[in-house]
Amino acid sequence: MLRSFLRGLHSGPVAEQLRRFVVVGTVAAGIQLLVLWLLVDAVGLNYLLGAVIAIEFTILFQYVLNNAWTFEAAKNTGRREYYAGLVKTNLVRGSAIPLQLGVLFVLVEFGAIPYLLANAVAILVSGVYRFYLDARWTWGQ
Repeated sequence: MLRSFLRGLHSGPVAEQLRRFVVVGTVAAGIQLLVLWLLVDAVGLNYLLGAVIAIEFTILFQYVLNNAWTFEAAKNTGRREYYAGLVKTNLVRGSAIPLQLGVLFVLVEFGAIPYLLANAVAILVSGVYRFYLDARWTWGQ
């Protein structure tokens, strides 16, 4: 199952979804980095707490865009289905938070990498995980 999914990333309908997912993710990553910067540098929060808040903010943003564009063929349309999808994507992306925070922490604390750059790397690392689970479970593909 995983092998066929990985092969489909190169061509076919999954490839188009992946490209759209990357566009949405890139925009959301920019927003997440901006929110993180504001929370850490302007408000004075710890970078890990700021990251959790910024992540949740972009989870909501990404769900709206992914449902309308990335997974438009399988989008959640009815009110109940839409909110069920929102819960599912929060579970998927929420389960990626420890992965993202772990990478962020290791890069900042042990790699001496600035927290914004480290967060960008952590977003990339957790992105493959999030795409696979969102495509399979949130939008049932």
